[in-house]
Amino acid sequence: MKVIFIFLLILSISQFSFSQTDDIPDYRSKRESFAKVTEKEIRYDLASFTIGGIDESFAKLPLQSIPILKTDKNFIVLAQDTLNVTITADVFDKSKYKVQYYETKYAVKVNNKAFWGTKSEVPNRIISSITAVIGGDTVLIPPSAYADLFEPNFYYTDNNSSATKSHCAVYISPDKHRVYIYMINGTTDGRYEVTWVIQDKKYLRRVVDYGF
Repeated sequence: MKVIFIFLLILSISQFSFSQTDDIPDYRSKRESFAKVTEKEIRYDLASFTIGGIDESFAKLPLQSIPILKTDKNFIVLAQDTLNVTITADVFDKSKYKVQYYETKYAVKVNNKAFWGTKSEVPNRIISSITAVIGGDTVLIPPSAYADLFEPNFYYTDNNSSATKSHCAVYISPDKHRVYIYMINGTTDGRYEVTWVIQDKKYLRRVVDYGF
């Protein structure tokens, strides 16, 4: 009888904890998701490599990608011929951000905005810069395009082979007019994917999906 009582108590506590976590407000919007992309050419390209577009990926040919030149915890460089993309990271300095909490312990906003990268926890790392050099011209991705995106992941180790791999990539559209900078970032519960779209050497938009 005592064992049953303890089991029921643990079960009730776990259910309570789950319900508490489940009740945390999620302010993230899906207006920048793949589902909201209306430009046909961009949507077609995105479907060939994004998780958000996997339902439309059938029979899509892979886009040309460029190799990773070097990477570590704080940066990654992907380069080939006249195309070079560099992404850098830094620590999350709490003194420079305003973090808003739900019930005093669950982080739900940073600088009054919803954020991606963790699930209700204060982030540890930021994306500090993204720069693309295309044919000698520098395209700077504006900070507003990544200010709410945290926990960048430049590489990971394959458990089966111990090889270093990466979810970061740069893709080129078949007509060469568009460049896509792609990342999968975040902690386990805060995982998200983001694609920054550059068209004709100008930053156009980003596409963000999460919850997979």
